[in-house]
Amino acid sequence: MIDKTAPDILRIAVAQLNPTVGDVAGNLAKAREARADAARQGADLVLFTELFLAGYPPEDLVLKPAFLKACERAAEDFAGDTADGGPGFVIGTPLKRKTGTHNSIIFADGGKILAERYKLDLPNYGEFDEKRVFQAGPEIQGPVNFRGVRVGVPICEDIWGEVAVCETLAESGAEILLVPNGSPYYRGKVDVRHQIVIRQVIECGLPIIYANQLGGQDELVFDGASFAIGSDKTLAFQMSQFEETVNVTTWKRKNDIWVCSDGPMSKIPEKEEADYRACMLGLRDYVNKNGFKNVVLGLSGGIDSAICAALAVDALGEERLRAMMMPYRYTSKDSLKDAEDCARALGCRYDIVPIFEPVEGFLHALTQLFEGTKEGITEENLQSRARGTILMAISNKFGSMVVTTGNKSEMSVGYATLYGDMNGGFNPIKDLYKMQVYALSRWRNAHVPPGALGPSGEVIPTNIIDKAPSAELRENQIDQDSLPPYPVLDDILECLVENEMGVDEIVARGHDRATVARVEHLLYVAEYKRRQAAPGVKITRKNFGRDRRYPITNRFRDRG
Repeated sequence: MIDKTAPDILRIAVAQLNPTVGDVAGNLAKAREARADAARQGADLVLFTELFLAGYPPEDLVLKPAFLKACERAAEDFAGDTADGGPGFVIGTPLKRKTGTHNSIIFADGGKILAERYKLDLPNYGEFDEKRVFQAGPEIQGPVNFRGVRVGVPICEDIWGEVAVCETLAESGAEILLVPNGSPYYRGKVDVRHQIVIRQVIECGLPIIYANQLGGQDELVFDGASFAIGSDKTLAFQMSQFEETVNVTTWKRKNDIWVCSDGPMSKIPEKEEADYRACMLGLRDYVNKNGFKNVVLGLSGGIDSAICAALAVDALGEERLRAMMMPYRYTSKDSLKDAEDCARALGCRYDIVPIFEPVEGFLHALTQLFEGTKEGITEENLQSRARGTILMAISNKFGSMVVTTGNKSEMSVGYATLYGDMNGGFNPIKDLYKMQVYALSRWRNAHVPPGALGPSGEVIPTNIIDKAPSAELRENQIDQDSLPPYPVLDDILECLVENEMGVDEIVARGHDRATVARVEHLLYVAEYKRRQAAPGVKITRKNFGRDRRYPITNRFRDRG
């Protein structure tokens, strides 16, 4: 039953913000600032995102009683703020109750908490493992009466899974649904969210406002892109992606149906821009939230280190990147020039530290032990490890975080050196295949993404993009001496990693069986390396670490 005395206009602010996991006081301050902003814009209600006061995902912090108490205290203090007559709010926080520890929201207005609601459908797949730390809500709870309007609040997965939460809320008298989310980015995720919400609107017949978190948290990037779907199944408003903002939307009741009459309609970036901005945001937040003043990386003259340098300057500014060229006898003149040109284009500090003496020192020290053996990969890896040691020394001396630069193609097949080029604190391109690195490099040379601190124009020299990739650890070496051509390798890897396809299926796509079997073998035996790799931004549906968890000891091979 609709309350005929209820208002016919409701102004709902969506707070698409960047909280920090564990910074309860800082997150509360951010929420208060957003509520004040929403009040100035005339909002009646502010919708925050999932577990906002804790930061999302809090993982095992939820098992710490002191953390839960701090979150609940912050929620109660914030609820008290609404005694000022300003907007009410919905905000996410963990709550420990007799029924367990719940992923919850509090709904506050008029100086008090009107209601608590608990997440029912706890995700336990991919990057999510909420069942480890939370208990599901005991039952679907009805809508909350907010100033005469009955508001339903399903929480994130409650609209993704099979539990009929939205439909039940509609049957219980809800007029509009507000959904706080912590939905991480992967390529094409905005369209997926739209389809999920449209499906729920079809089922329940109610408009749904979808508020999504923003910001980087370890390997995950939350891209915002909050939106609403009206009861007519059309896009009611669309907020920006990768940008922190508080937008007030105006809803009017027409024939007992709430319709959005005013709200933003932002354009969502295309795939290269979205991937680049996700990498940029993930790197920026990892560095800043962990308190690093600056970063350092090895700039080799190759494509991977060049795009990482561009990302670092775009994310942090030229003054916060130190690029190191560490040449040896196999470093080409082209690489020396390309690295210098890249650093000059980006405007960052550029230093050259030759590694001839440390490598020769290692070789001299090992002369007796290696006597009678053939020179090969061991000697090549000494070069990489000398470079890794120099980068870590700079990190220790100056407090700079090392940015590591291996792409997903290399990480998949173990084409990387432990304690060498794998050294580092964070890898912004860890989940980008080699051909995607090329695509993003070309895109960056033609565009400056919003919020980037780097320059316009060609920041990755064309010669770096055009030349054959090489580790330059021996004379005239190119990557294709050891690996299939990258377009072939990337397609096989995407079949194996993202799609879990069998060897026969991949061969049916036109690939050579022996090549597929070899790539599968390399993928499995490199697992021990990936377990020791730095974290990096998740871009694909299945990244290494959170999404794909294969055993290190593993004798399975698909023989067809």
